[in-house]
Amino acid sequence: MTRQRRADARRNVEALVEAARTVFDTSGVDAPAKEITDLAGVGVGTLYRHFPQRADLVKAVVQTGIDDLAEAGSKLSAAHPPAEALALWIDRYVELLGTKRGLASALHSGDPAFASLPGYFMERLGPPLTALLDAAAADGAIRSDVGAEDLLYAIALLCRPVPGRGPDYGRRMVAVLVDGLRR
Repeated sequence: MTRQRRADARRNVEALVEAARTVFDTSGVDAPAKEITDLAGVGVGTLYRHFPQRADLVKAVVQTGIDDLAEAGSKLSAAHPPAEALALWIDRYVELLGTKRGLASALHSGDPAFASLPGYFMERLGPPLTALLDAAAADGAIRSDVGAEDLLYAIALLCRPVPGRGPDYGRRMVAVLVDGLRR
């Protein structure tokens, strides 16, 4: 039987993950724990009680970002034409990949805490991207021979840090790829 967390414990975890997202954006994944806990309004002990290893917190931040992006697919589809919804979703995906300084290195570090992330990533992001691609292809806006998995991996590769280039380089390369999807 799994034990439910108390409401205050759930709030603390949510505050820590949100604070970590913010801190990782500005200071990188190696930022001091105190910076995260100060922003979350909790003590360092609370951080380590819920996230004993730095990798646990990084993983929680990544999963939250993945979940947010997965949920954005249907919202974007409801509010925009298919090609625009797809482009907006891809922009958010690029932002997820590129905004956390040091995140790519941490995720590729071989730490066992991250072993389940590739499966989680595909499980959560594959379906909404497939729906967006199918809608844009049915509308005649993009070619129909590119699948979600291929596009997710291609964009991720284009967003990896390149020595001497900032994150805008990856965004520009993704724009070239997206242009290639258009009919």
